[in-house]
Amino acid sequence: MDTILVANAGSSSVKFQVFAIEANGNLRREIRGQVDGIGRTPKFRAVSGAGELLVERTYGHDVVGDVPAALNVAGDWLRDDRRINPIAVGHRVVHGGPDFAQAVRIDASVIGRLERYIPLAPLHQPYNLTPIRSILARFPSLPQVACFDTAFHRNHGPLADFYAIPHHLYAEGVRRYGFHGLSYEYIAARLHELAPANAGGRVIVAHLGSGASMCALKDGQSVESTLGFTALDGLPMGTRPGQLDPGVVLYLVSEKGMSPAAVQNLLYQDCGLKGLSGISNDMRELETNPDPRAAFAVDYFVYRVGLYAGMLAAALGGIDAFVFTAGIGENSATIRARVAEKIAWLGARLDQEANEARKLLISSRESQVAVYVIPTDEELMIARHTLALLPQPVSVN
Repeated sequence: MDTILVANAGSSSVKFQVFAIEANGNLRREIRGQVDGIGRTPKFRAVSGAGELLVERTYGHDVVGDVPAALNVAGDWLRDDRRINPIAVGHRVVHGGPDFAQAVRIDASVIGRLERYIPLAPLHQPYNLTPIRSILARFPSLPQVACFDTAFHRNHGPLADFYAIPHHLYAEGVRRYGFHGLSYEYIAARLHELAPANAGGRVIVAHLGSGASMCALKDGQSVESTLGFTALDGLPMGTRPGQLDPGVVLYLVSEKGMSPAAVQNLLYQDCGLKGLSGISNDMRELETNPDPRAAFAVDYFVYRVGLYAGMLAAALGGIDAFVFTAGIGENSATIRARVAEKIAWLGARLDQEANEARKLLISSRESQVAVYVIPTDEELMIARHTLALLPQPVSVN
């Protein structure tokens, strides 16, 4: 059985999935797992595609002290226990900069180009590149593919792409990129399967999770996004502030004496829901916490989603459908209901029972806008891109 391994590495965790390539070219999820708590209390856990527990182990921090060590643990288990030797590895890479508008086979020159974008995504990019280097060192002949969160948005027109700054800065790469593109690309494809009547229309997709953004789709293509040059813009997130006057950064540097590194740490680690509430970056905890600051953080999040829905509707000239996805969007009926109230002026009306049951279509019959809940699957999107870049035909054992 030929398989593709999908890897998504962070600062303290490595998530992976294994997809089998079926005879008809479809991909079947076989395993999903992760190693988290790297460097502290590492734990390795994996389940089958059906959710059956396959392995659960803990390690000393001296055994799994970094991402390469975590990769070795997961890789050894896949080879030795599951007899899986993937024919290729697909990676999520957050920032592709102006160079990469589609997935690409990885070599040393590609890695070098992607390293240039570390300052644009310091919370993600260096950790995305770590497993790539590690696998390249151990298995230099194993094909690897980089799949970018920015690529889906690279067909934006110049009015959506530019900042109002001198052109030479745009030429150097200072522009609005947008992120969560793998999620939006998957949702666009699923709409064609689940709601073909709306798939070619004007659709707002709200990817609401610890990282949050929204995207305007027209004819299944991204035309506008709430995120821009980095993953700091737009909606408030778990620990990131979202839209922020650049003057705030100047103030922190000039008046508060903060270093660029300190400002970066503040904006990526201590703002957003965490900063507003002073309690947590987890929406689940904030929704149930009686502290007024928790309620304020939730109110602020919903308010901003409503504001950006208006902006994206303006970019589209109206909307035909609205899609909730990602952790909060898929799982919080309360947030969905409150956001729907904010976009009632656009014609959205929810069916309360359908919303509570998290059905596919949660809008009521009288709603002028179809409202959906569609789980995202960035890993499957990565596996598809990886398969597409392999020499054809791929043999299936």
